[in-house]
Amino acid sequence: MLRKAKVTDAEKIYRLIAFWAKRGKVLPRSLNYIYEHIRSFWVYQEKKRIVGTCALHIVGWEDLAEIKSLVVVKEYQRKGIGKKLVHACIEEAKSLGIKRVFALTFVGAFFRRLGFKKISKEKLPHKIWSECVTCPYFPHCKEKALILKISS
Repeated sequence: MLRKAKVTDAEKIYRLIAFWAKRGKVLPRSLNYIYEHIRSFWVYQEKKRIVGTCALHIVGWEDLAEIKSLVVVKEYQRKGIGKKLVHACIEEAKSLGIKRVFALTFVGAFFRRLGFKKISKEKLPHKIWSECVTCPYFPHCKEKALILKISS
C-alpha cells in the first residue's frame, strides 16, 4: 500500500535510509531531518512493514522539486515499488503546479527508465547545494543529476 508518511513512520524510514546509506546507495538522513520533513515522504507498506520510501522536496521559488531518499528493501526490489514511489512524487508535484522534477542519484539507470534525462548539475539552482557541505562525498560529488519535465 502506497501512502503519505506519518510521524510514527519516522524511525522506520530512518533505519531504511541508513541501511542503504551505509552501503553507498543513497545519502544519509538524520532522524531529525526525517521528522522535520515527514510531510515530504511517501512510504510503501506491505503487511504492516515499510518496505520503501522516498520524498518530494520543493526547491525554493522555482517550479522545481527534487525526489530524495528513494530506497526499497532488498527482497522487495524489482517489484515496481520504487517506480510507484517516484510516480507518487511526480503526481504530487503535478498537483502543486511543479513543472520539473529532478533527482541526484547513484542509480541513474533507474530514473532514465522512468523518462528522466541526464543534465549537468550546474544547470540546477545553487540553492540545491545547501546540503552538500554535510555530505560524506563533499566536495567530490558522485551523484548524477537527472530531470523530468512534467506535462500538465
